[in-house]
Amino acid sequence: MSIAFHPRFRRNSYVFVNYTDAAGATVVARFTRRPGENTADPDSETRLLTIEQPYMNHNGGQLQFGPDGMLYIGMGDGGAARDPGNRAQNPGDLLGKMLRIDVDRSAPYAVPPDNPFLNNEAARPEIWALGLRNPWFSFDRKTGDLFIGDVGESDWEEIDFQPAASPGGENYGWKIREGSTCLEPFFKNPLQKFFDIGRRPPCPSQSLTPPILEYSHHGGNCSVVGGYRYRGTAHPRLAGVYLYGDFCTGKIWGAVPEANGTWKARELFDTPLPISTFGENEAGELFVAHHAAGGEGAIYQIHAMP
Repeated sequence: MSIAFHPRFRRNSYVFVNYTDAAGATVVARFTRRPGENTADPDSETRLLTIEQPYMNHNGGQLQFGPDGMLYIGMGDGGAARDPGNRAQNPGDLLGKMLRIDVDRSAPYAVPPDNPFLNNEAARPEIWALGLRNPWFSFDRKTGDLFIGDVGESDWEEIDFQPAASPGGENYGWKIREGSTCLEPFFKNPLQKFFDIGRRPPCPSQSLTPPILEYSHHGGNCSVVGGYRYRGTAHPRLAGVYLYGDFCTGKIWGAVPEANGTWKARELFDTPLPISTFGENEAGELFVAHHAAGGEGAIYQIHAMP
């Protein structure tokens, strides 16, 4: 599902991989490059995490090293529809979360001492943020801010944001909310919902972090693919623009912050591609990949519109 090179890869030759094994579980493992080659030694595998998946979809799967040197792991909610096990909101479950681990301090990994749920006996200490359905994320290489494209279900796709100074612990809402739309009303008495039809109480918004951007499934949109904030030099017109796309329509949007702190997006490209991921090279230039039947997927570099 994803590959992340260790920040000191040139010295230690470590590469980290997220894959789905034959039993359907998510595996996060470390491999070592073969000396003098650009391939990894399959016999060098060290498994860090094996997380059982109750269904075959929403595996998440992205890995990235943050600016703090920690390895971040995006986990989907485990699949099916409407998160039937309420895993994304359960702090005792790793599914539906952003995880943060230290791969240098201990084997196979250590929990960073500043993780937000470290001292919560009911929570898994690896959790950095919760309330996610199927995240695609990236870090702003200039500011360290975290952007998360979280795939919606029936109606809304969203982009979530965590500033670099955050201590973690954000709850991005799933399955209480899809985008900013309340899905799971809270009742003091469970029977109340059967008698108060049409009077849905509001979501507990004070405890949830709202998305900075959202868009509907109108027009054929169906699945957001989170991208990157452009910090390259080849296309000054894109400087500071966060790019993201949709799998079904192939559209790519660019978003920038407004003076009041909100974000505004506009369509940049209308492509025929079933977009599957974005990438960034060492120079900060951006790429987009797609996959199609028959092995026709390809990687394209993104250029500024004339």
